[in-house]
Amino acid sequence: MKLIVVSAGLGSPSSTRLLADRLAAAALVHVDAEPEVIELRDLATEIAQHLVTGFPPARLAAALDAVAAADGLIAVTPVFAASYSGLFKSFFDVIDKDALTGKPVLLGATGGTARHSLVTEHAMRPLFTHLRALVLPTAVYAASEDWGEDGLAQRITRAGTELARFIASATGAAVPDVDTTEAIAPRSLTGAITSTDPADGFEVVPFEQRLAALRR
Repeated sequence: MKLIVVSAGLGSPSSTRLLADRLAAAALVHVDAEPEVIELRDLATEIAQHLVTGFPPARLAAALDAVAAADGLIAVTPVFAASYSGLFKSFFDVIDKDALTGKPVLLGATGGTARHSLVTEHAMRPLFTHLRALVLPTAVYAASEDWGEDGLAQRITRAGTELARFIASATGAAVPDVDTTEAIAPRSLTGAITSTDPADGFEVVPFEQRLAALRR
């Protein structure tokens, strides 16, 4: 299985890359996947060339192919003008329109203040919904004051667990439960999500089962 991490951080070191790495680590606790990080700052020139010419240079083409072939995706951006960065948007502007269809995507964002905490919901989630991705219920926003706080660590753990279980469901793999060490049976993703443990879990219930319960 392949887990692709897209980071739109501009600095080095970057809090955006740090959040991306922590989300990936949280997911890899529960699923055996090969991670690959795509740093968009290294592809900025290639992205601009593709937007102008319509043809991706080799490095960008490889990155786009990797995203399309991934079993799961983590996408993290810094906040600019209360939204995702232009570099982040430009990368997903040039991706094939069908590349993310049905693909589990975990959203993350970083910013200097908690006032931008809804950027994952009012900007990022609509973008990936438009691309027909399977956007996970939990998105993670990290403000400057959040680093080192238990709340951020808990959100990262929950989001990583969700991504691992969606990947496992899509690929037919089993995910070990960190509390009981029992494998979670693979389930179809064509169902409704219902919470079984508000702290750290959910299960995917087949649509037919949900419909039958409603008819009773």
